[in-house]
Parts: sequence; C-alpha cells; structure tokens
Amino acid sequence: MRHMRHGSGFTLVELWVALVVTGIILAAVATLAFAVGTANDETDDTGRKQAQVRSATLRIWELVRHCKLICGTPGNDLAIWRADDNGDGQLNINELVYVERGADAEYLRLCEFPSSDSSQVNLSEIEALSPSGYSVSYVPLIPQCSGVEFSFDVSPPRTTFLNILFDLAENDIARRYQISAVLQCPAFNLLNEAGDSIVSDDD
Repeated sequence: MRHMRHGSGFTLVELWVALVVTGIILAAVATLAFAVGTANDETDDTGRKQAQVRSATLRIWELVRHCKLICGTPGNDLAIWRADDNGDGQLNINELVYVERGADAEYLRLCEFPSSDSSQVNLSEIEALSPSGYSVSYVPLIPQCSGVEFSFDVSPPRTTFLNILFDLAENDIARRYQISAVLQCPAFNLLNEAGDSIVSDDD
C-alpha cells in the first residue's frame, strides 16, 4: 500500500532556495546587460572618434595636396594658401585657410575666409593677420584632442611635407595620431629669393 503525500505546496525551505536562485540569475542578467551596454558605449565612442580622424585626414590631405603654399604658423595656427582663385599670382584673403589648434592645442578646425574679401596680403603680414578681424566660417575636424603639433620638412613657405600630430582619448586611453600630407605642385616660383614675399610671374 503506497503512502500518499498530503498537500501540494512548497515548503518554506524550497521557497527560500527558489528566491535565492532567482536573485542570483537576475543579478547575473543585470551585470551582463550593464557590461554589454558599457561595451556598446565604448564601441560607439571609438567608432565616432575614428570617423573624425578619417574625415580630418582626408580633408587636410586634399587641402595640402592641392594648395599653393603653406604660408606660415601665425600664433598657434597654420596658414595655407588654398588656391589662386582669381589667377593674379598673389595671395588674397579669401584664398587663405587656417588650420587652427587652439591656444592650448586642444582641437583641430579649419578657419575659412569669406569669398567676398579679395584683399591682397603678403607673407610678411601673415604673422600679424588675425582671423578675428574678419567674418570667417569654421569647419570642425577634431573637436576634442590634445597636444596638437605641426612639423615640416623645411620651414614655411618652402614646405613640401606637413605632419600634424595630436593625442585623442578613446575610452580614457590617450592615443597618438599623425596626419601627413605632401604638396603636389607648390608655387615656389612665386616666391622671391629670400622666400619672405610673393612676387607675380610678371615681376
């Protein structure tokens, strides 16, 4: 004769064990969800910054490759004669582009001058020329970085090779980046012998 078990409920010990196991499972799921979310955030941050570096590299490479001259380094910035748009063989304000790095070398951006201002400026005036005196437009390249440095094969304006170095923090780890560019057809023929002034082909 078999014994019948009376009652179909759980004992207090069984309920307690079930609650402990459920708590452990929920804690593991929450930890996993947090880890996955953090990893996604870090991946998104790294991807966004890598995209900024690629875009900045392409923009600077195209600018320098096709420019006439790297004019100098006024203040903390880099002045580039982008193109001789009007074909006069002279440097005009609206043909200048500055690669700015900020007073603390903490960002990279382009400063472009309005197309309506075609005033001539000479290389000797570049050091004293301030974009703050003009209506300019800015194109952010690397909004947040550090330690931005410019280096050249020879000093401007006879530069043919440019290096831009900077540190970029990715997931709290600083990485050193380098953007290199070479002038394809520098307009050294427009410089005087001293290399401190632009003269036209007719002079």
